[in-house]
Amino acid sequence: MRVTARNSFAPILLAAGLAALLGGCAKKGEIDLAGGVGITAVRSACPSVGVPASTGDITLFDPPASRDAAAIDVTALMTNVRSTCNEEGADIQTNVTFDIRASRINASAARDVTLPYFIAIVRGGTAVTAKRIGRVTIHFDAGQTRASTNGQASTNISRAAATLPDDIRKKLTEKRKAGDDDAAVDPLSRPDIRQAVKSASFEALVGFQLTDDQLKYNATR
Repeated sequence: MRVTARNSFAPILLAAGLAALLGGCAKKGEIDLAGGVGITAVRSACPSVGVPASTGDITLFDPPASRDAAAIDVTALMTNVRSTCNEEGADIQTNVTFDIRASRINASAARDVTLPYFIAIVRGGTAVTAKRIGRVTIHFDAGQTRASTNGQASTNISRAAATLPDDIRKKLTEKRKAGDDDAAVDPLSRPDIRQAVKSASFEALVGFQLTDDQLKYNATR
């Protein structure tokens, strides 16, 4: 499955819970102070990868409309989310892999369970620019209550969209001398610079594609 972040994709809103993760998703590729003489851009053009809040696990019930603990049929957890990124070329290619670990209550017969998942590209922390749905099938052997499998998805992001404009980069990296009027001013406090950095920042997010009821169950249990 491939997701491409280009203007041909209409924005799609993820289910509630995305915002809770976005604030702390980016750990790499940030901008750090360089000895008080300027700011050195250490951000990577590769998107940060993560799982939105409340979408990393799924619970199936039997009957489906029940939410009683006694009606739990299958549970599954998405874990070991990893990524590799190729920054060469006009497009930045990211491959995301993950493991699914599942358990069931009734182990009498062999069974296959298919679960939907999504991968979405988020720009600037809030704008979902692309989203695709995939499916992963978990096989339970007869007599077994646990099973696992893995899945993957890939994204393409335009390098031009993920690159800071030259004038913004220059303002961020220019050296400042102690005593200058702007020596103590953080360039990121300027709205135009802050917005440019935000606009060039992307995230690739994966999780289970939940119904509204499933998302509510995860968020409130």
